[in-house]
Amino acid sequence: ARMRGGVANLAHALGGRIGIGQARLGGGDDLRPEEAAAMARAIPARRAEFAAGRSAARAGLRAIGLVPLPIPMATDRSPIWPRGVIGSISHDGDQAMAIVTRYQGVAGLGLDMEPHEDLPCDLWETVLIPAETRWLTVRDAAARGPLARMIFSAKEASYKALYPLTGAVVGFDAMTVCPDPDQGRFLARLNIGFGPYGPGTRLVGHLLTHADRIVTALVLPPADECGQNRAAIPDMEMQCFHANPPEALEI
Repeated sequence: ARMRGGVANLAHALGGRIGIGQARLGGGDDLRPEEAAAMARAIPARRAEFAAGRSAARAGLRAIGLVPLPIPMATDRSPIWPRGVIGSISHDGDQAMAIVTRYQGVAGLGLDMEPHEDLPCDLWETVLIPAETRWLTVRDAAARGPLARMIFSAKEASYKALYPLTGAVVGFDAMTVCPDPDQGRFLARLNIGFGPYGPGTRLVGHLLTHADRIVTALVLPPADECGQNRAAIPDMEMQCFHANPPEALEI
């Protein structure tokens, strides 16, 4: 029930043009032949995860009135979406979720699901850049671990939206992220370029938290519209972005 509510909240945040699908791992293997070929040698757990992701993606296609066509896997393991469609798939625990849309006015989609738990401390140095770590150290102690997990999730979702532009594998230092769970969003600033999105580009994503999961999503606008974000969302520079040091996380 919690995840069904989460889907409804995400659907409301993303708007009607984004189709959202959900499936439970082990809920049935309806892989199409084009998809099953990629799982020929996979262990059962990986096949179940893959099948649930494809089921969720086809549910997303149906949600916006599209034919639920096969979604094979590319050599880099990314989904090959039907022509004219873009999307993103994520898994966590026994759940899979997908978001899809027509390739019109949207340059990319990224989705990530994570357990609503602390990000393990041994991952902080890998995931967080110094500015993010400094920002976390002045948060309430109990909030630091979950906020670090939100930063991780937001970077994953953003990278999924941007990766198809270049196919480049990058580190977590490719962007700086500040989460704002109270407002249901995160802000990301690119530290490197991704195709037409140059260093310094600011992107606004969705951040939803539930009792057991964190869900982040980024709807990537066309590059020539990114400069309009500031005017379109006048309050996007939240307090955490321009507070006095040491609380400042400049985005």
